[in-house]
Amino acid sequence: MKNTIRMANNFRLALFPVAYALSGVLIGSTLNRVMIADLGYSATLVALFFAIPLMVSPVRVWIGYRSDAFPLLGKRREPYIILGTLLIGLGIIAIVSIITRQGGSALLMAGVASAFLLYGLGRNAAHNTFQALVAERYTAEARSRAATFYEVATMLGMVAGAGFIKKGLTDYDPARLTAVALSVAAAVFVLAFLATIGNEEKDYRLNEAARKARDVPFRTAFAQIIAADPQVRLFFAIVMLTFTGTLAQDVLLEPYGGLVLAMSVGETTGLIQFWGVGVLLAMLASGMFFLKYYGWMITMRAGMILSALAFLGPIAAGFLGNAAVLQTAVFVMGLGTGLAGAGMLSGALSFTSRIRAGMLLGVWAVANMAGHAVGSVLGGMVVDTVRHLTNNPFLAYSTVFAAEVIMLVTALHLSTYLDYAASQAHQEEL
Repeated sequence: MKNTIRMANNFRLALFPVAYALSGVLIGSTLNRVMIADLGYSATLVALFFAIPLMVSPVRVWIGYRSDAFPLLGKRREPYIILGTLLIGLGIIAIVSIITRQGGSALLMAGVASAFLLYGLGRNAAHNTFQALVAERYTAEARSRAATFYEVATMLGMVAGAGFIKKGLTDYDPARLTAVALSVAAAVFVLAFLATIGNEEKDYRLNEAARKARDVPFRTAFAQIIAADPQVRLFFAIVMLTFTGTLAQDVLLEPYGGLVLAMSVGETTGLIQFWGVGVLLAMLASGMFFLKYYGWMITMRAGMILSALAFLGPIAAGFLGNAAVLQTAVFVMGLGTGLAGAGMLSGALSFTSRIRAGMLLGVWAVANMAGHAVGSVLGGMVVDTVRHLTNNPFLAYSTVFAAEVIMLVTALHLSTYLDYAASQAHQEEL
């Protein structure tokens, strides 16, 4: 009976990643399109707004420390998750309420930026604390499989969320957008509440862990446990290099297909489907097989190797002028990204400790987001520079793909020096 209840609670907890994905679809897809295409905001201004949640991601480290050290109502995780999702909902409502007003004054734009800040704070707080809860609920190999399961739930939430929003908002209408935003905000809060309430297990060891975390001030903990630990710095570099290496092409594959291979808009848009299917299949295979039998380190390295090989595919496709080779390569990229992501997420959870789970997961999330941001910016800059110097699109994009191979091989090499058991956070628990 206890096992049945625990299994039901594990599935109930998956409602949070569904809620998290739903909010991301509304902000990242729907509002992105509405603000540029329907409201006439400049693409640069919208990009700055959407960068705010990424720019505030370092707050995860401090929020993680607070949830580690200062329980609310006797709980270290549940209240922080619920408060975070409340901020997400308020941020969504504020953004939509402001952008549906007429005008583009500086005061109005400052209001939009503040609303994105509110949304970003909530998103970072809720997600980081959720990951800490997962790290505490599961142990050993079960933790790795659980992390992958919840990532799959996030992807399924994105698909379901896109369908829900598409049905509710066929064409842009201010009143309709407001109604959809209110519905999403309410759904996010309700799903997160149902997912987390009662899912933080009572354990005297967690109370002791909170006391130990509280004994060390934030600045001291950051200096000694994070900044001064070579293993933490090494894993941070590996995470950042891997995400930079796998995502620098994020906004480049579609224009590459059009410019170099003369693919149609429909054909280049379909590339994301090849990538998405590869990621989902790799995530499922990791959760059911690879992590269980080979562990997170081998899974992560396999993803790095597969991704590095896959990035030779677009270069070969451009050289041969064959779009089918590019489509196959993008599918393999998805497989590599899924394997590397599943292994790295499991490694991040393995790297945590009862005392510093929230704080350390905040550090890994910053590395993830920084890698994503640096990859996108770096990829665009390299393409623009090489095209300006050579006027050769194939050479410009191939330079980025080759650079991604180098970054992934570097990350693979650095992983051979990784020993999470030697980290300060691990030693603190002994």
